[in-house]
Order: sequence, then structure tokens, then C-alpha cells
Amino acid sequence: MHHRAPSRRTLLTVTAAAAAAAVTGATTPVAHAQPDTSLKSLQRLISRMSLEEKVGQLFVMRVYGHSATAPDQADIDANLKEIGVRTAAELVEKYHVGGVIYFSWAHNTRDPHQIAELSNGIQRAALAQPTPVPALISTDQEHGIVCRVGEPATLLPGAMALGAGGSRSDARDAARIAGAELAALGIRQNYAPVADVNVNPANPVIGVRSFGSDPQAVAGLVSAQVRGYQQAGVAATSKHFPGHGDTATDSHYGLPTITHTRAQWAELDAPPFRAAIAAGIDSIMTAHIVVPALDPSEDPATLSHPILTGILREQLGYDGVVVTDSLGMEGVRTKYGDDRVPVLALKAGVDQLLNPPKLDLAWNAVLQAVKDGELTEARLDESILRILRLKAKLGLFHRPYVTGRGVNRAVGTAAHLARADRIAEQTTTLLVNEGGFLPISRLSHGDVLVVGADPASPSGTTGPPTTTLAAALTELGFTATALSTGITPTAAKIEEAVAAAAGKDVVVVGTYNVSATSPQRTLVDRLVATGVPVVTIAIRNPYDVAWITGQRATLAAYSWTDVELRAAVRVLAGHARPHGRLPVPVQRADDPKRVLYPVGHGLSYA
Repeated sequence: MHHRAPSRRTLLTVTAAAAAAAVTGATTPVAHAQPDTSLKSLQRLISRMSLEEKVGQLFVMRVYGHSATAPDQADIDANLKEIGVRTAAELVEKYHVGGVIYFSWAHNTRDPHQIAELSNGIQRAALAQPTPVPALISTDQEHGIVCRVGEPATLLPGAMALGAGGSRSDARDAARIAGAELAALGIRQNYAPVADVNVNPANPVIGVRSFGSDPQAVAGLVSAQVRGYQQAGVAATSKHFPGHGDTATDSHYGLPTITHTRAQWAELDAPPFRAAIAAGIDSIMTAHIVVPALDPSEDPATLSHPILTGILREQLGYDGVVVTDSLGMEGVRTKYGDDRVPVLALKAGVDQLLNPPKLDLAWNAVLQAVKDGELTEARLDESILRILRLKAKLGLFHRPYVTGRGVNRAVGTAAHLARADRIAEQTTTLLVNEGGFLPISRLSHGDVLVVGADPASPSGTTGPPTTTLAAALTELGFTATALSTGITPTAAKIEEAVAAAAGKDVVVVGTYNVSATSPQRTLVDRLVATGVPVVTIAIRNPYDVAWITGQRATLAAYSWTDVELRAAVRVLAGHARPHGRLPVPVQRADDPKRVLYPVGHGLSYA
């Protein structure tokens, strides 16, 4: 059977029906004509695009503001300064962008109903273009320490916490819940799960964003999350190819080099990406890293034809969407200028160009490269077809809009919140428990001082950690006082904490990325010297325990979002048992070549 390509009128008919559904809250748009999204139809749609529209489809761009048409004046000013447009709608109209990425710092994610209306506004702008194509809206909702959409949406344990839990069904459920809530907000591409294998404890950019250090365990959890997102109708994105787990440099600020041999890469880094591809991953994000064994030119992987085409496409057989990591990161800007980066990325095999620092420069560079013959229009068509296939798979041509009723049914539901709590309880890891000090009872240790680091909430909606820990203890019947001492406590703040500990039954210290020179060590030492029992909770990296001595017990929570901190308190107080097991080894502080606690370490209550 031959399918006739959808006319602009047909697409707009469906759009109008969907828009009406969005206003009325109908769950299914009523349309007499459904868009044809067969391969031939998508190819004909591409053939009708102008060159400028084709170039635009390749870009996924940030934009400031809570509304597509009426953002706050400060956001209008930021848009004008950085992009040369006033609003998200103008961004779509001027550059024909194929996607928009949401950030909390760009004021895109105030509350669920606002996010849904922002998504609908972007879709209205996209479908009002000369060639109507729905937008693919994305975000980084990894959960744990990277979270753009906060409460009242459900917040879930992050990757390393799930690695500690070790349950693929929990990992799948977490992704399914996360995906269902994102889809209700109109966000249909999530830049998760992280597929990097964190074999370097000093890794400054991945760390607890990874499921762990064992390639096969990571692979199993990655594939479970891919399936969970698929069940929710959201495109998952495994990242950062070819593997960002063994670096001491943050690619946001520099260009890391991975020294793995090709054989080491195949053994350590490749398995989670192979598993993601086998599970049907919709998109894969590139890494701004140099891997000489895979490409001796020492181009970053994002710009490497041998890595993206030779290995990812040809060797691993992947034909889905390849998206760059943010093109505003220093790692991809070190070797080439911002005008060359997007062109070289496309030549390497990329499909989506994410968040360039200067959109006009990048967009015009791609346009000029086609006009000059450096890039062919056929090469653009190849990537656009992959992008349109994904949009069609997600049903965006059929139902581009979301509804307020859908938000209410999916986001932050009691069932989702309860499941998040149960998952989190399976992840908390008891690393030290001298003399079986834990669990504590409110009868014998009822007066608690909580001190420690209070890093900013990953989503901007939770914490601060000391307050959250104290509140959770209070709910369980303890008398708890919170005192924020910070990530780098001053001598005066340490003295304040020591004075506050007088007469307490126990002191709980939230530690955050403790190092050899961290004053957090001094804080713990001084508190231990008071004679009051000290319990530490590592609220980010579990490696903190190697640098701390004298405490009666140590828990690893893997993140400072409320769901993980509350679970840690329930374990602390015996309302839940510790089930987590280290998914990474913890080396000794005095001899990093020796292991203090191996993978799989985790104590239980008798």
C-alpha cells in the first residue's frame, strides 16, 4: 500500500485537535485524519523542508523562561543576550530548532503544571512552522545528584545508590516512574541512564552518577533502566560514549584523556553501551574525552569519526540517534573553535547538536558548510530521518500536547512516592558499625545533634541535608537539632559544633567528598574527642569513609536528596534494615593500591 505524505493542512488539523484536547483535558485528541509516519512519509516530509529548517532540526537548545511566550523580563534579557531572541517561541520560529533542553537554572522547571504548559507552548510554535514538525523536549533527570525537575515530582535514588541496591527490577521501576512523570510534562527525551563505569574514585564528574565499577553489573542496570523508560514512552539516552568513568578531569572545564587500551575499553567501558543497544536504546550521548587507543588523532570523541562511525555505528551496529554532550563544555572547545565544532561533530556521525554556546554561530556554520560542499544535504537528511523516526516512535506527530489532567494523574503520586521510599531503603549501605552501635533507639539515644555539609539541592527543591536529617529523626520520635557546618567548616564553626555536642546522646555528621586536606576530617576528630558517639553519613561519595576515623558507625546514602536521606535515617533508627552493598571499592587513604572495603561490602543488623 502506498501512503500519501501528510499535507501541512493534515498536520495542522491534528495539531488543532490536540491543542483543543490540551485545553479541555481530554485524554485522546479527536482528529479525523491521523498523520502518516511511515518511513516514506518521513522522507517526503524531509524533502519539503528548506535547508534552514533542516539545519534547525539538528539543534537542541536551551532557552530561559517558564513560559514559551511570556517569560519574566530577566529571562527575556538573558535570551536576547545569549541567543538573540526573546522567548522559546521566537527561538523555534527563528532557528527551527528540533529540540529544547530544560534546566532549572534557566527557570524552565518551576512546577509541574507550568512545565507542561511550557512544553505545549513550544509544541505550538514548532507546529506553526512552514513545515510543521513537533519538538523533542529533553532534560537531564538522572535522579540522585543530577535532577532538573524537583518536588512535587517524585525524586528517586541515583545510579550508584541503585547499584548498591543491586536490583534490576528496582532500577527498571525507578526509570518507569521517572519516565511516566517526564512524559506527563511533555519531556520525551531524558539524558539518562549514565552508562559510564566508575573505576576511578577521583573522577570529579561521574562518581555517584555511575551505577558502579563492575562493567557487567552496570550493564544489567543500564538495560533495566532503558526498558523502564521505554515502558513510559520516553527516549532514554545512555552516556557518555565511549566511556567517561576513568578520568580525573571534568570535561566541563578541560579535555580529559582516557588511557585505556582498546582491549581495556572493550572489557571495561563497552559492556554497558552494548547492553543499552541490545535493549533498544533510543539515543546515545557522546563524551568530550580523548581516547588515543580508539582514535590516535586525539580529537574528542564527540568529533571523532573513528569512534562515532567506526565503532558506535559500524562495530556496535547502532543506528539510533547520537546526541552530543553540551557543546558549551570546555572539553569540546579546547581544540577547535565554536564554528568548527558542530560541523566536525556532524562529519563524525552525530545527529543532534546539544546546547552550543552561541547558537547563531553554530547554526550558520552548519548552513555554510552545506553551501560550501563540506557537508552534503544528504548527510543532514540522514540525521534528520533518525530524529524524525524517534519523534514518530514517541507518538509526537500523533499527540504532541500534554494535559493538566495527565499531570495530576502521573506526577508525584502517592504510589510513586511510596515506591521511591522503598527503593531507597534497599540502597542505604552500612559500612562501619563498631560494637553493633546501630540501630539507635530514641530511648537510649534520643537527643541528637545533626551537623555537616549542606550542598545545594540538585533540583532546587529539597534539603538542606542537615535539616532534612533532623526532621526525619524528629518524625521518628527523636529530639534532633540541625547545625550546618558546611563543606569546608571553619575553625569557629567546628568549635560551635563541639559546644553544641555537649550533653547530646549522639552526633550525626553528614560528610561530603572528604579528602586528605578536608576540614571535615578535623570536624569529625574534634567531635569524636568529646566522647559523644559519632555516626557519619556519606551524602555523596562513599569513599569518605577512608578518610575518617573514630566514628561509631558510617552509612553511605550516595546523594543528599530527601528520599535518600530519609531512608538513611530509617536505617539509622532501625525502622529499616541496611540492604545496600558497595558497588565500588573503597581504597585505603594511606595506600590507594590497597582496598579498605571491596565491592559487595555492606553490613547488616543481627
